[in-house]
Amino acid sequence: MIKYKVSLAVTFTAITGYIVYTGSFDLQIIKLALGVFILAGGSSALNEFQERKYDALMGRTKNRPIPSGKISPQLALIVSIVFIILGIDLLYLFFGLVTTLLGAFNIAWYNLLYTNLKKITPFAVVPGSLTGAVPVLMGWTAAGGYLFESTIIFIAFFIFIWQIPHFWLLMFKYGKEYEEAGFPTINQTVNPRNLKIIIFSWIVATSATSIMIPLFVKNISQAFFISILILNILFVGIFTLLSFGKFADFNLKKSFISINIYMFLFMIMLSLYYLYFA
Repeated sequence: MIKYKVSLAVTFTAITGYIVYTGSFDLQIIKLALGVFILAGGSSALNEFQERKYDALMGRTKNRPIPSGKISPQLALIVSIVFIILGIDLLYLFFGLVTTLLGAFNIAWYNLLYTNLKKITPFAVVPGSLTGAVPVLMGWTAAGGYLFESTIIFIAFFIFIWQIPHFWLLMFKYGKEYEEAGFPTINQTVNPRNLKIIIFSWIVATSATSIMIPLFVKNISQAFFISILILNILFVGIFTLLSFGKFADFNLKKSFISINIYMFLFMIMLSLYYLYFA
């Protein structure tokens, strides 16, 4: 119910923000990981409570704890509230007001705005992607960084842009299920070939964002920039083959895996650079 894979990914980006600011891996990261993971889990549990009726209508989600009857909606709501309160308390205790407010903002943005907005428009993912960008800001401010410093704003913007094609790949694959559950989808207004082009365009935009790193991150070495450039050439090349190459059709599974690996590698490279080379 806490969507631990998603919660771990959120925690990973928060840790990246912490490392980029401090250039170190210390015990504070354990406290940060605990607070962020619990808060993200509470948000996910609340989302499952909010969308329990929709989840019951989709093959991809019908076996989740609430629609499958493994847990009652009332107990799920209590669990989500406990997790959210505990996560907020831990963040405030260990890292102060700014990081805590960012966490609270993310809960409000995801569970109040985005969750309701996606019932209205297929483009809810655009404002909704902000929720993926906030955790890296939480890690940065938890380490003592200034919220609006160009380095962390750049990284947050990269994650924001990356999330849009990431979500639309899911929509491309599960569009029929979303529609049958009552959600509007981009598949209803854009034919599959054009949607493929749109997703590819966002992939290129994500790649272009990451190679702008010298404009926003100070003292980036030439070797590090070249490694980022190589990563992007490989990523766009692989995605081009998956989208328009000799394959019979758009390979959704491999495309989804490749975009996730790309983001993971970019964040790992940033962390390693600040740990050992910056």
